[in-house]
Amino acid sequence: MRLAALVALVLNGAIFGFFYAWVCSTMWGLDQLPADVAIRAMQGMNASVRNMVFAPAFFGTGPALLIAAVLCWWRGAHRAAWLLALAGGVYLSGGMLLTMLVNVPMNAALALVDPSAATAGDVWQAYSGRWQTWNMVRTVATGVALVLTGCALLAIPGHKTAAVTIARAT
Repeated sequence: MRLAALVALVLNGAIFGFFYAWVCSTMWGLDQLPADVAIRAMQGMNASVRNMVFAPAFFGTGPALLIAAVLCWWRGAHRAAWLLALAGGVYLSGGMLLTMLVNVPMNAALALVDPSAATAGDVWQAYSGRWQTWNMVRTVATGVALVLTGCALLAIPGHKTAAVTIARAT
């Protein structure tokens, strides 16, 4: 039960960190570049993100949260179960579903853009602002899910005993 919640926490933290990095540096950096370079760079990043390092955090966070919720429920940790279920719902709707319904289609449309076209500047300006807005929403959602997951771990009965046992073992 604790291990499942911890795995969910790590996966959730990884996807939150991924989205957060786009908020605080990547898109701002791309916005400083000429539009053709920014478009090429974003096309390359979008093509490369579909990999086995990214997949567990993106696709595994929701199921991990829900599995941890079920395990907590079965073991009588109902408060933790509710928090994990809520975190799962927040992640699945505000992180995963939002990405698939908004960011992925925007990325697919950008993939078709010729970066050397005369309209590249207009395309990038329209894309970047909208993409960043929706990325901020999914970053907040995954951050909320992360906090709920941490609260769930603290709500699992005996967590203080487990922390003391771990501390003594080190």
